[in-house]
Amino acid sequence: MKILQINASARREGANSTRVANDVVAGLRAANPDAELTVRDLAANPLPVLDEAALGALFTPAEARTPEQAARVAVADAAVAELQAHDVIVLGVPMYNFGVPVQFKNWIDSVARAGITFRYTANGPEGLVTGKKVIVALARGGIYRDTPSDSQVPYLKSVLGFLGMTDVRFVYAEGLNMGPEAAARGFAQAQADIAAALA
Repeated sequence: MKILQINASARREGANSTRVANDVVAGLRAANPDAELTVRDLAANPLPVLDEAALGALFTPAEARTPEQAARVAVADAAVAELQAHDVIVLGVPMYNFGVPVQFKNWIDSVARAGITFRYTANGPEGLVTGKKVIVALARGGIYRDTPSDSQVPYLKSVLGFLGMTDVRFVYAEGLNMGPEAAARGFAQAQADIAAALA
């Protein structure tokens, strides 16, 4: 088993989402002692934003790219290759202003590549990143699970499914900013969710 852990918090240290993602990985490695782990910390090593220059590079044929364009595409290619090379993807995702962090959006924009990780067919889009198990470790200051205010889970299901990753399980650590007792309950719920996700 090859595990890819993506830490999406803007914090390099002390992030609750990273704490929960670490717990997921610890459970996976306890059950699979020989598992290989790659950790991608998007705070320490952020991916570049998808801007006009990046679009120009991505849509320029490889043989016609400038050295700068080739270097920019190589960054996205590396992110795609890393995703494709792993069996289990663990995403540590905090909630920022009801959405995902920009660091994580930049990762999505790097790995969502037409003709590589998805394609359009006569029957609609087809995801090409298949055979993966994804466990999303969510950390939230309030409580949003199964409420209309939870925009993260629908987005993540949609974008990951679009890329072909349909075995997606969610771990919730919520109420973390609502006092010590609520935070303790939130982390306890996360442990229960981890056990269910790994079952």
